Amino acid sequence: MDADVTLLLDFLNTVDVEEGTDVLATEQTWSEWAAARDLPADPLRTAAAARDALRTAAGSPAGEQAEIHDLLPPLAVTLSPEGVELAPATAVAAVLAAAARLTTSGQWDRIKICPAENCRWAFHDRSPNRSRAWCSMRVCGNRQKVRSYRRRSTSSSVSVESS
Repeated sequence: MDADVTLLLDFLNTVDVEEGTDVLATEQTWSEWAAARDLPADPLRTAAAARDALRTAAGSPAGEQAEIHDLLPPLAVTLSPEGVELAPATAVAAVLAAAARLTTSGQWDRIKICPAENCRWAFHDRSPNRSRAWCSMRVCGNRQKVRSYRRRSTSSSVSVESS
């Protein structure tokens, strides 16, 4: 299951808001990403649509949501005494197969998108009650706590001064 989580997160994080980079910006960087995982690259447009739809399904903030498409990747099903197995033919199909396995195993809701505007990193929530909100409490969570504190401090000092 960890291989599925790793592949899915790697794909979702092909866009890095903080660094301002996007693996799906060019055919070359997308092909290199897929080749590094021994997967054939899909057309760039297909990969971008799949990533945007998966990020939306994982809870990307409203301002960044994409339309969720019915994606039809080249995906075969093999039957054996061990059971039914998905046999993806491309990188996007492999990612979607991983997402499907995570869904059927009850792990999909652990895939989340950090709500920090300058982050939006996809992460796997391993907390026992599935309540983790930030990719990193030390970084993104702490920044938000400081912002909230400053907002409260500023509004309370304004209230005291206006009395």
